[in-house]
Amino acid sequence: MKNEVIYLLLDRYADHEAVFLASAIACDERNVKEHPKYINKVVAPTLAAVRSCSGFSTLPDYSFDTMPDDYAALVLIGGFGWLDRNLSDSVAPIVRRAMSKGIIVGAICNAAAFMASHGFLNGIRHTGNGLEQLRAWGGAGYTNEAGYVDAQAVSDGCVVTANGTGYLEFAKELLILLENDTPEQIERFYMFNKLGLVECMRRMRQQV
Repeated sequence: MKNEVIYLLLDRYADHEAVFLASAIACDERNVKEHPKYINKVVAPTLAAVRSCSGFSTLPDYSFDTMPDDYAALVLIGGFGWLDRNLSDSVAPIVRRAMSKGIIVGAICNAAAFMASHGFLNGIRHTGNGLEQLRAWGGAGYTNEAGYVDAQAVSDGCVVTANGTGYLEFAKELLILLENDTPEQIERFYMFNKLGLVECMRRMRQQV
C-alpha cells in the first residue's frame, strides 16, 4: 500500500536505528496517532522472526517474496546482517526496483555501505560510516567519492543516508521527504529529542 513505510531488517539488525522514525510516524506528543499518515511495516528475507543485535525478536509483516510493489518508503536498517554478502545481495533487486519507481529509500550505518557496493550512491550526495568503509565495501561498484559528505545524515533526491549514530538526523530527513508533518513540527520533534526535555523546558522558560 502507498502509505506504508517498510523497514527492511536482516538478522542482527540495529534496533535503535529505527525508533525515532517509527515513533514519529505512529505517535505524537500525547498519544498513539488515531489516523497516522503512514503505517510502519517490516520486511525480512522470510516470515520467520528476525533477531536484533540487542536480542529482541521481530515478526515481519512481509517476506522478500510477499512484500508489495507500491509503498511510500523503504528503510534499510543497519546492523551486522549486512556483513553476510550473500544475504545482503538479495536486497539489491528490492532497492533497484524501489529507486526506479521513485520510492523514498533510506539507508543507515552498514546499509549505506551496502548501497555503495551496488552503485546506488553513484551520482548522489551521500554519507555513511566514513569514506573508508564506503571504499572498502563499495570496491569497484563505488565510483562517487566526490559525492561523500561528512555528516550525520544526507538527503539527495529520494535517497537518505546516515552513519550509525545519525539515527535522529536520519529520521528527520525521512520525515521531511515523507511530509509526515509540517516542517515546523518536524523541527520541533528533532530539537526535542536532540536537546532533551530539560534543555527544551529551560529554553521555553527563557522565551516567556
